[in-house]
Formats: sequence, C-alpha cells, structure tokens
Amino acid sequence: MVTPLSRQLPVCPDCVRQRPGEAIELARKTHAEARRRFGLPAEPPRDPAGKLCGLCAQDCQIGEGQRGYCGLRMVRNGRLIHLAGTPRAGLLEWYRDPLPTNCVADWVCAGGQQARGHNLAVFYCSCTLDCLFCQNWHYRHASPYADRKWSAQELADQATSETFCVCFFGGDPASQMVHSLATGRLLAGRGVRVCWETAGTAHPKLMDQALELALQSGGCIKFDLKAYSKSLHYVLTGGSNRQTLENFARAARRFRERPEPPLVVASTLLVPGYIDAEEVRRIASFIASFDRRIPYALLAFAPHFVLSDLPRTSLRLAREAERAAREAGLEKVRVGNVHLLMPDES
Repeated sequence: MVTPLSRQLPVCPDCVRQRPGEAIELARKTHAEARRRFGLPAEPPRDPAGKLCGLCAQDCQIGEGQRGYCGLRMVRNGRLIHLAGTPRAGLLEWYRDPLPTNCVADWVCAGGQQARGHNLAVFYCSCTLDCLFCQNWHYRHASPYADRKWSAQELADQATSETFCVCFFGGDPASQMVHSLATGRLLAGRGVRVCWETAGTAHPKLMDQALELALQSGGCIKFDLKAYSKSLHYVLTGGSNRQTLENFARAARRFRERPEPPLVVASTLLVPGYIDAEEVRRIASFIASFDRRIPYALLAFAPHFVLSDLPRTSLRLAREAERAAREAGLEKVRVGNVHLLMPDES
C-alpha cells in the first residue's frame, strides 16, 4: 500500500522518527510560509530584551513592536499589550448547538445524553500551534484590531434557561484561557456545565483551574493529542508537545475523582501518511498508563489547509488505529467522523 504524503510535507512518520533533524528543518520552512500568509510570526519571538508572555507553551519573549506567536500579544512602549484573551475582550464566534451535541466527547459526556436544550459553542479565533492539517484554519482571517470582541460577561449573558453546557474550542482556547475561565465561572454560577476542547498548551496553572471548574460543574476537558513523538508533533504542528503531555498527565491523574461522566477525554486526528497505527499505539499507551477507562476518540481527517492534497482517512487506517488503541489497553475507543472515512480499495 502506497503511503500518501503531501507535496508540501514529503516526510513519512518513519523518516521523522529516524531523521528528525532533517524533517524538522523542512517542516520549519513549510510552517513559516503558512503563517506568512496571515501575517503571523514564523516562530515564537525570542528577544532577550523582550517581555515574557508566559500564558502558553510557546513562552514568547516579545520585543518592541513584535507580536506573539498567537497574534494576540504585542509590546508597545515597553509594555505587554493583550489585544484579546482577557476577561474584557475575547476574539471569538459563538452559536447554540442543539443537544445532543456533536462535540468530540458526545458519546460519553453529559450533553450527548440530553434530548433537549443546547450547548453554547464558543469558537476562539486564535491558536498557540500551527497545525498544517487544521480543520478550522479559517479562524486565521480574524483580526484582533477589526473584528467584534466579546467580554466574559457579554458572552455569558448569551446563555438562556435552555443552556445545558458550554464548550470552549477553536482554534484553541489556550491563547485566550483567561477569558474562557472568566466566562466559565459566570456560567457555572448559573448551573451550566463547563467544558474545554484543547491541545493542552496553556500554562499548567491555567489548565488546573480549567480542570477544577470542569470537575465542579459537571463538564470535561477534551485533550487533542496530535502526536506522541516529539519530532512528529513539531513537524505537524510547529510546536512542542512537552507541555501538552504534562498537562494531560496532571488531568489524567484526577480522572478517578469523576469517571462518569468522564472528567478527561482524549482524541487524535488520523492524518493519512503521518498519524499511523504505531503513533496511535504510543498515544494510547500513554493514556492507559494513567487509567484504562479514559475515553479515546479517533477522528477521520478531511483534506484542509496546507495538507489539502491528502486523501481522507481510509477505513483501513481507522480499523488499524482502533485495534492498536485497544491493544494498548484502553477500554473505551471510538472512531468519530465516520461519514468522512474513505472505503478501502478492492
């Protein structure tokens, strides 16, 4: 079987594992070009005399006149300016998603079991990574200068008596975690369950606060574990997975505090040619090392963004990945977005 590879990123998982230096250098150029199109920094700024942001794993050291990697922080006259992501201003879109919800955790979360009401779906228009396979890449067109921003209070006021839960996703809420926490606390006070869907790159103290709020409100945190291999993660996302894995570990250790509905859920996008059954096995083994009952969703990929020349996830890959996850010890594994799966060739 021929392994599909994108013309923009002609390296396979084995190449990345065996020759990580060459693969990362090639990927660095691809990421830089992808970000240039949207006026975003090619890499996290590292000005020795700059201001440290410290809100996420990128640890931007932003110099005078520079913007942070997510595009929402800059330094002006020696001061760190937050263009969005504070309780006063969130760069986002929102809508009411009728229940049962269609989120990543719908097969195990409380919202997925409801026959009425709605989920307040909050899509943050920013991210701390640069996934070349991004399924929601259009958020990069949003501008913290020109587009409407919502305060935490304004957003919380969109909830009604029919609002059962709220989910912060994107993009990724990590770059605007302070705003989502402020909004979540207001909604939790009204009896709304609070959830996050994230790659887990936010500062550990912020992730701990999100986990506690999810636990107390009856919500969950859905971690998008894109790759276990450090080099493969960088090649695909432009960033390290060290903080993601550490944050997941901190959360997974508390899974037993509320296994039903699950406090922690994990997912991985099956990107053809890059995320294979072996990578899924490694991720699943990591998850199972904390608790075998943690739900794990394997999501079918559709061509998008830089990797738009790839095929959809094949049924064969989905089956192999599901089998690998179960063999690694996980008890709850599900293939999602099955309508996207490409039938195997006869």
